[in-house]
Amino acid sequence: MRVLVVEDNAGFAEGLRLGLEAEGIAVDHAANGPDGLWHTQENEYDAVILDIMLPGLSGYSVCRSMREAGNWTPVIMLTAKDGEWDEVEGLDTGADDYLTKPFSFAVLLARLRALVRRGARERPTVLTAGDLRLDPASRKVWRGDVFIELTTREYTVLEFLLRNAGVVVTKRQMLDDIWNTDFEGDPNIVEVYVRHLRNKLDRPFGRDSIETVRGAGYRLAADGG
Repeated sequence: MRVLVVEDNAGFAEGLRLGLEAEGIAVDHAANGPDGLWHTQENEYDAVILDIMLPGLSGYSVCRSMREAGNWTPVIMLTAKDGEWDEVEGLDTGADDYLTKPFSFAVLLARLRALVRRGARERPTVLTAGDLRLDPASRKVWRGDVFIELTTREYTVLEFLLRNAGVVVTKRQMLDDIWNTDFEGDPNIVEVYVRHLRNKLDRPFGRDSIETVRGAGYRLAADGG
């Protein structure tokens, strides 16, 4: 097994290297984000152990760049942060697992071996409806050749609609899937985000892809409108 460790704390990185090599694992080390990204572009690894707080490029940026380039080598993110949104951001950028420092080396080793057994994931299929495209790997959206910038919630609503293109979905289904089943706020929040998407995806292009089905919900046209 060959592993890349991207970690700017020299002592911590050396401890990881010694521990991994004692298990028969070959280790390369990068001390900053740009060097770590370069290693992933120039070499093949079974896994990458990637710190989040790095000089030059954050671990989030390194992981996102890997995925955008089609590199699906398993990534374990390491961080001193312990907020749930840090974990969410790490996983959303394409990481496969997440460990908060301090952690047990035995746990890291077990998770590393589990990821390697599973192997690299395949790049997610790009979702399309006519000339409307959403790439789950890069979390980017285009209408034709025009890149459209969406907020995180707008992106999530559009992804749900695209995965159900041509099908009528109710507000309740959208609330349960996108917000969560415990959502107790104003259900009209769905209308707000549908309006945002229409203003970004449809009106500037003279399209009408998101149809309101009176008394039922919404339907995204399978042909993109």
